[in-house]
This record gives sequence, structure tokens and C-alpha cells, in this order.
Amino acid sequence: MNTDMTGKVALVTGAASGLGRASALKLAEAGADLWLVDVNPQGLAETAALLAKSGRAVATQVVDLSDAAACAQVVPEATTRFGRLDALCNIAGLIYLANTPQMPLEQYRRTIAVNLDAPFVLSQGAIPHLLETNGAIVNVASCASYIGEAYAAAYCASKWGILGMTKAMAMEFQKAPIRINAVAPGGMVTNIALNYRPPENCDIELLKRFSGMRGQVEVDDVADMVLLLASEAGRGFHGACIDIDKGITAG
Repeated sequence: MNTDMTGKVALVTGAASGLGRASALKLAEAGADLWLVDVNPQGLAETAALLAKSGRAVATQVVDLSDAAACAQVVPEATTRFGRLDALCNIAGLIYLANTPQMPLEQYRRTIAVNLDAPFVLSQGAIPHLLETNGAIVNVASCASYIGEAYAAAYCASKWGILGMTKAMAMEFQKAPIRINAVAPGGMVTNIALNYRPPENCDIELLKRFSGMRGQVEVDDVADMVLLLASEAGRGFHGACIDIDKGITAG
């Protein structure tokens, strides 16, 4: 399986921690140079430090991905620095749980902005470059892209949206040398999960659907799939969404 990324450039969002950091490490091990994006400067610096011994060129950019105008500047800065782009890994995300009548509209909009609007804007900028390099887009969907989760109307809306966007873009570029796919993990031990707080007075029974009988998904397992889809090893995938959820969506 050829996951060699030597001489290639990958842009990774959410790179300050969790799946974004794990994916950056996998991509660097495979030989990719990296443009890393996150809203958390300290976490980005820590990721860059972990990559220092990889021998790869690594650059970081602090960006609030809820700001569409800021998102629009990411790809131009990355391609100015590296001269090319071979993979866009849209990994950054957030989740906010609330009873629907009490969910602040501002929080709903921020969730959609980070989880759905940002990947769209970044893809708009990346696709012309990826067409030149026969590159790939890897989006992060979720088991919540298929089934509803109580108290997570905004999150589910964003993740159903990212799945639809992945497939729509894949159809649009069926005749082009570019691959557009997604990976759909179940619960992982990441900053998102650690900050996962059910709303007050919620019915815990309604949340058990997402707990899974087999426990948490390993972050490295999902990062391995991100690498596969970003690399030549993923040449057979286009418009696919790979579930890694330990059976949560099996039935």
C-alpha cells in the first residue's frame, strides 16, 4: 500500500490536538510537508514541536475557522509558502449540546460555520491546486452524519451536511484527477470529547445510542484512514465515507 507522501504538501485543520495532530504526525511520517491550522496557538506550537524531528517542512497558521473571510486566506498563504497543495484534510470541528429550545442561535451558527462552512470555503480555494497535483480532499464526517443525536441538532446538521457536500463535490469532479472522500469516526478521546457536556436536566437514556458497546475509537486508527485517503493508496476511493465507529451505525 503506497502511502508515500514525499515531496507533497498537506494542509491540516484542527492540528493543535486530537485527530488533527495525529493525522499531521502520520502525514509527516509518510513524507509530507505540512501547513497546520488551528485557533489554538499553544496547541499548534506543541504539534510543530512534535514534528521537529520528522525532517519535514512545517508551517503553522492561527485561524478562527468560524470566520469565512479568514478561511479564504488559508489556501493562498499555504500555496505561497510551499508552491503546491496535494491534500486538504478538513479535520477541525466542535460540538455543542443543548436542549433545542434553549440552544443559542449564535452557538448553532458557530457550529455550522466551523464544521461545514469552513471545509466548503477551504475546498473552494484548494480545488484548483489539487487539480494540478491529482490531489485529495479528506473531510471528517461522523456517525452523526447518519443518525440523529439527542441535544445535538447543530452538530448533526453540520455532519449530515459535510457528508452531502463530500458526495456532491465528488460527483461534480467525477471526470477530474482529484479524490474527495470523508471518514466518519465514532466517539474518540479528543478535546471535543473531553469538553462534551450534556445539557442540564437531559435524559441520559437518549444519549446511550452514541456510547457504543465496544468503547471509544482509537484516534490513531482514524488518522491512518486520513493518511490512506490523502495518499496514492486511496486512489480507489472517490465520494466515499469510511465509517470507523465500532458498530454504532451498524443497525
